[in-house]
Amino acid sequence: MEVNDSDLYKTIKNTSEGDIYKEKGSKFLGYAFPIESLDEVEPILSELKKSHAKARHWCYAWQLGVETPIYRYNDDGEPGNSAGKPIYGQIQSFDLTNVLVVVVRYFGGTKLGVGGLVTAYKMGAKLCLENAVVVQRMLMTAIDLEFDYAHMDKVMRIIKEHNLKIKEQKMELNCQFQVLVRRNKAQEILQLFKNLRCLEAKISN
Repeated sequence: MEVNDSDLYKTIKNTSEGDIYKEKGSKFLGYAFPIESLDEVEPILSELKKSHAKARHWCYAWQLGVETPIYRYNDDGEPGNSAGKPIYGQIQSFDLTNVLVVVVRYFGGTKLGVGGLVTAYKMGAKLCLENAVVVQRMLMTAIDLEFDYAHMDKVMRIIKEHNLKIKEQKMELNCQFQVLVRRNKAQEILQLFKNLRCLEAKISN
């Protein structure tokens, strides 16, 4: 069965730092972080504020999720939409999700104006994302299986043929497995298990 790519997404492999962007004495330094939940954002910002204690602004943007993504951007005291929005624009431009980008500004004594700030924060974000290792990942669905040990060979045959990952397993006379399946193939694989007629198979809650 042909599978479409709607369950694939791009994110970054690890933390990335950009080259310093300078404008009229101000310095802009971008950082990109892979994140899996909103709970990770504040601790990262706190650590950056500690390591760049003499900076003036720590502006950022993040996006999480694939099918119904959520996002936010913050100007951290800069004029409205002059910092967070252009940073978020670069996340969109690189077609990324599950990522946080922070641009730290050391003030150089000269105001840049909204146009100058937009360019500077955009470049700060762009430089750190250009240095990032972009990876493609896929959304996964968990399938719960329950079967008698006597049918183990039949179950394992499907698991091996389709390169499924066993997330959890309890192997006794009555076995319980949880396998991870690519989201767009979940219904197809579920039906293969059901066709065995010797087990219970369902999408995990």
